[in-house]
Amino acid sequence: MTVAGKLCVIVVLLAIRGDGGQSRRPSYSVLSPATQDNLTIFPIVADATNATNNFLTLDEGLRSGLVVVTEEGTSPGLVRPRSPALPHIGPSRGAEVNRLVLINNSDRPLLLLAGEIVTGGKQDRVVGKDRIIPAKSEPIDVGVFCVEPHRWVQTSAHFGGAAFAMAQPSVRMKAMAAKDQQGVWNEVAKSRGSLAALMPAPAARALNATSSYAVSMENGAVRERVDTLAVPIERSYDKLMRELRAQKAVGAVVAVNGEIVWVDVFANNALLEKYWPKLIRSYAAEALTTRASLRNSSLPSTKEAQAFLDDFSARRETVESEPGVYRNTEMAGQDFNAFILTSLLPGTGFDVHIAKMRL
Repeated sequence: MTVAGKLCVIVVLLAIRGDGGQSRRPSYSVLSPATQDNLTIFPIVADATNATNNFLTLDEGLRSGLVVVTEEGTSPGLVRPRSPALPHIGPSRGAEVNRLVLINNSDRPLLLLAGEIVTGGKQDRVVGKDRIIPAKSEPIDVGVFCVEPHRWVQTSAHFGGAAFAMAQPSVRMKAMAAKDQQGVWNEVAKSRGSLAALMPAPAARALNATSSYAVSMENGAVRERVDTLAVPIERSYDKLMRELRAQKAVGAVVAVNGEIVWVDVFANNALLEKYWPKLIRSYAAEALTTRASLRNSSLPSTKEAQAFLDDFSARRETVESEPGVYRNTEMAGQDFNAFILTSLLPGTGFDVHIAKMRL
């Protein structure tokens, strides 16, 4: 495998401290929430932001054809425009469940977020970690997890994005924090089972007939149910976002069934807005599929959401870095895992995305 740059992994054991080893992060404030049924979204604003207009998202790259994703061992198609020869992707071992190959033919760096789903190949996959792919990259080995356990027949040589293109938090957590393929499959099965129990008989039969997480979430009846949660909050949040754009709204604290479960924070409002349509639906899917596990009938307060967002008192950090491209810091606290993607590209040096989950 030809890899653009070498990855360095450093494990750091920390005494518990308030800043978690991070010093230059903007100051974040949590605002009053929007609630729909058992889903609550607290907007996050920042006192400073950074420009990200040079970054390409996976959706943009796949739609334009400038980003190509394919199974390992199927290098035809991984050709940079006007490249004199096909790149060789190491020994041809054939397709593997947890490996895909990506090439970025764009002249912009590509931002990959853990939880993004790509469909096609022999199985649908979910990206396992946040990272940045340089512009005009050599073929990159992308760590992924399968979200379609029972298919191993190619539907297409290349991968595309799913309409429902972000896995729900419980699936993202198994990929990001646990790094557990069986755990991902278990969460996918649990989600599909919960959805089937909520759907009318025809939709339930369709869900039981597929092992694909993406296909399940794109089912018309499922999308309708997800939208009953997502759309009202999306409209409320959109109105709030318009009002707060000047105040630099950059993310959200997410609570399901009265419990804070997740945080997504971006470098600026524009980047959040690019991801928001699929993020809100991933949060809604979590709320829909975990409704039966309601344990707390009261809503968390804004103060509680702020406290969870502020706590980066990690006992352990693992830092993965591709020099001059990105640094991905995994922080393990007493009751949370957090992941901070920092751009190291020329002229950057700031956090692009922060994901935090309650364990």
